[in-house]
Amino acid sequence: MNASLSWMHGSPSCLLAGLALVSGPATSEDPDMRELLRAVAERISESEFQGDAAVQALAEKLAALDPEDPSRERGDILYALGFAELNLGLEENAIGHLEEAHALLPDDAPAAQRAELLRALAVASLRRAETQNCCQFNNPDSCIVPLQGNAIHTRPAGSTAAIGYLTELLDVLPAGHPEYHLAQWLLNLTHMTLDRYPDDVPEEHRIDPARFESELDFPRFRNVSQELGLDTFSLAGGVVVDDLDGDGDFDVLTSSHDVEHEPRLFLNEGADGFRECREAAGLGGLCGGLNMVQADYDDDGRVDVLVLRGAWLEEDGLHPNSLLRNENGADGRLTFRDVTFAEGLGTEHYPTQAGAWADYDNDGDLDLFVGNESTHSLDAPCQLFRNDGPGREGAPRFVDVAAAARVENREYTKGVAWGDYDADGDPDLFLSNFLKDNRLYRNDGEGTFRDVAYELGVNHPRPSYPAWFWDYDNDGALDLFVSYYAHPPGRVAAYYLGASDDLPRTWRCGFYRNRGDGTFENLAEEVGLDRPMSPMGCNYGDLNNDGYLDFYLGTGGPDFASVVPNLMFLNRDGKRFADVTMSAGFGHLQKGHAVAFADLDHDGDQDVFQQMGGAYEGDRYHDALFRNPGFDRRWIGVKLVGATSNRSAIGARIAVTAKGPDGVRTVYRHVGSGGSFGANPLEQHVGLGKAERIVRLVVTWPTTGKEQVFEDLPLDRRVVITEGSDAPEIRSSR
Repeated sequence: MNASLSWMHGSPSCLLAGLALVSGPATSEDPDMRELLRAVAERISESEFQGDAAVQALAEKLAALDPEDPSRERGDILYALGFAELNLGLEENAIGHLEEAHALLPDDAPAAQRAELLRALAVASLRRAETQNCCQFNNPDSCIVPLQGNAIHTRPAGSTAAIGYLTELLDVLPAGHPEYHLAQWLLNLTHMTLDRYPDDVPEEHRIDPARFESELDFPRFRNVSQELGLDTFSLAGGVVVDDLDGDGDFDVLTSSHDVEHEPRLFLNEGADGFRECREAAGLGGLCGGLNMVQADYDDDGRVDVLVLRGAWLEEDGLHPNSLLRNENGADGRLTFRDVTFAEGLGTEHYPTQAGAWADYDNDGDLDLFVGNESTHSLDAPCQLFRNDGPGREGAPRFVDVAAAARVENREYTKGVAWGDYDADGDPDLFLSNFLKDNRLYRNDGEGTFRDVAYELGVNHPRPSYPAWFWDYDNDGALDLFVSYYAHPPGRVAAYYLGASDDLPRTWRCGFYRNRGDGTFENLAEEVGLDRPMSPMGCNYGDLNNDGYLDFYLGTGGPDFASVVPNLMFLNRDGKRFADVTMSAGFGHLQKGHAVAFADLDHDGDQDVFQQMGGAYEGDRYHDALFRNPGFDRRWIGVKLVGATSNRSAIGARIAVTAKGPDGVRTVYRHVGSGGSFGANPLEQHVGLGKAERIVRLVVTWPTTGKEQVFEDLPLDRRVVITEGSDAPEIRSSR
């Protein structure tokens, strides 16, 4: 059965983008987006990772065989069929066929063959346990490790079966096998689901309970998504949190790469909670999208959204992205209209999930970079869309200048981040490339870029995934975080088991501190981040309002066995990071994708939203919203409105100097939506610790480089600063 290993471990190409139906009529010059995307959906629905085509084909092969035939061919088909059914969420059928395949194994079958089937049966049984408990009876404790309280399964059959298969698997696997630690990890977790950990776990496989403790105590964040109606049940997707309807509070827009899943828009109505708005906003039928990023690209004062599609699908991923113009009317009714072709973004379709906005040419409007995925069989150059403004009537706004700018990349791009790392006044571009060297394109200010990644030592890790620029140590210079993705779940499991890890440093995350002169040093080990992580979705924010940026990593992989905790790291005064995952309640075991930090209830601290779900049809889960318990510290919210600069003020720098009992300090923020997989609000939340007053706030605008200085602003308020204005608008905290 070695030929069927790909069914066991999953494949990156399983991440699907999908169908999109646009709102609003196309112009006579534009292609019919509805028809175009319907064709995409029909093609994808018969692919290996969507629909039931694989199940049907294997079932027909099985039916053609003699039911009494105990041949290896029958066993192979049963095994493949079982995994195909698990992918679709047909767990009972999958387990039945896998059990039948297992029964056909002769007594002298190779150990590796027996181990494959035992692993498959254990994983299918565990997924059945998750479906019958965590999915069907989701509650705030569900899947938060260490499992306790209402996270304990009330339907034990799946976990009980999984324990039997995992115990047998550990008897078959040699201790040095790559799957051994994973089987131990899953055995401990499965006992935990039945409230039988640690006592009932055999001592030789037991994880020390101390491994499920954080290195420091931290207040617990409670998952309140179900209470607020934000617990969308879906596959992997994206999230944008921002003020989409212009009423002053933050709304939530989520997507899924599922071809039958429409975007979900939840409007924030303050004390009344969230109200879902779908058809009225023009989003009915607009399915698909693994990631989204927002900006006011046309400077009309409304936040627009770009939906990114086709990631991981290679030749099957030639999907159009969608640029959704926000046309919120005077009556306050929020409406999106797809203007992809009209604005010039629909000329070429490539698989992607990575994109970011910036004014790279400093002409006052926002440009767009889309990082596409090239493979040996598909040439998919990245795209740099220069914003030329509305121009003449009917002319497209955006023109692809990637070739002339020398940023086509032509690699498997998984992360895109803009940031002026060398402080020369124009944004530079970092690209995270899966399995290849990463690139840092230095902006020369004349419309072209030069790759200096190797020169500056930021070309690793490989393979990498999400990445971002940020100022983690508050020295005013942009640092760079680059994640390492391809840790198999067994390596992450080995970490929790305390096993040694001999992974080369060049294959660990890149935590690059900017020395202040435009050069970098990798401090991953020094700051406590030299460990396996496997992040997909991610973002950063300030959990405890101390002024230092923390970050959350959504972990996992396509494999159903990739059941590992998502990770929260607390910034300790810009010197190191502490893992507070367990104590703070962030150790969610389901697949974590897009992440956003935002003060959704306007109580002065940032909550954390996470879009959840896996790649395969049978790996859905509920989104999570972790409510901040509060830290009794000071803060200010800063919304910038560009006039000469782009209206969103992306690329602006904010420096807040505050005085407190420990003296005077300055906290820096750079305007953007945060990490490369998940979008924070563009309004910046600045924690100020124990500050007693704000001495000054300085804004450096991106287009002109001019500074505006404001003194003695109030604490614990939101302010709106318009470029060139004499004074900010002061808003209440709520």
